[in-house]
Amino acid sequence: MGASVKPSLYPFLMQPQLHVKVWGGRKLATLLGKELPTDQPYGESWELHDTTAVANGPLAGKRLGELCFDYREALLGPGNNPTEGFPLLAKLLDARDWLSVQVHPNDEQARAFGDGLRGKTEAWYVVDADPGARLIIGVEPGTTRDALRQAIEQKRFEQLLVYAPVTAGDILLIGAGTIHALGPGILIYEIQQSSDLTYRFYDWGRLGLDASPRELHIEKSLAVANLDRLPEIRHTGNLNRDVIPLFHCAYFQTELYRLHDGQPRAFGDTPRRRFDILTCIEGSGMVEGAGVQVAFEKGQTLLVPASIERFTLSGEARVLRSTQPDV
Repeated sequence: MGASVKPSLYPFLMQPQLHVKVWGGRKLATLLGKELPTDQPYGESWELHDTTAVANGPLAGKRLGELCFDYREALLGPGNNPTEGFPLLAKLLDARDWLSVQVHPNDEQARAFGDGLRGKTEAWYVVDADPGARLIIGVEPGTTRDALRQAIEQKRFEQLLVYAPVTAGDILLIGAGTIHALGPGILIYEIQQSSDLTYRFYDWGRLGLDASPRELHIEKSLAVANLDRLPEIRHTGNLNRDVIPLFHCAYFQTELYRLHDGQPRAFGDTPRRRFDILTCIEGSGMVEGAGVQVAFEKGQTLLVPASIERFTLSGEARVLRSTQPDV
């Protein structure tokens, strides 16, 4: 018998992975329509990752990491190593309580510590925020590493933290080395390097879901923390445009698209070379590419492989589109 023929690539509707977190809540269900299988606090929905599976079409049930290896540049586009898996991770996060005050290393630091190939630069789009919601965006400017260590030892770390209010539509690019924490009452979309590498400075003295203190990583956190500047929160919630650029860095770029009036938006005036991650945060719509139509609703994420030269988006919706920048 001859070798089996691989199915052609088409737009994938992804099946997310839900993660219970001590700081999580229920907004993934109440605001984004996700089915949460238990009454536990769900903090993260990994929308697109090596471990998430395709939910539609001939490749339904296949995990993304496996497809990266099988389809290589046709799925990923040029410049990516299929053996390293999918380069980006898209999440939706619901914080009912403070996350740990944490920091992420860059690629070089992660490798130096023996913690993997990738560090973690990430970005947040605030989908919803309760009145008075706040983030932590660093420590007081001018704080030295020695002063930070001393504050931790003397249990004064909280006194150095810088808080910032946020509302729906606010955005924040969190480069590797940025001290940060997501605060209560905030629902976000997060796009990041595909790495779950986190060094915790501080966890509010609480216990984890297993009733044990969660691990801290003080020395690594101090080693990689960038104390020179605070990140900028930008406000986009009052912008009434069909396309709003949000983030652009070495690892990813993200725009917000507003679909309306039944007018399809076409992508690929020049043939595409990059994949697209599409996450619907309001309404519903349709993706059409490679002769396949895929319907989507609020809270769902799709992946359009790089080899699909053109596709269209239509519906009444707001969609976040993330991809890699062209090299």
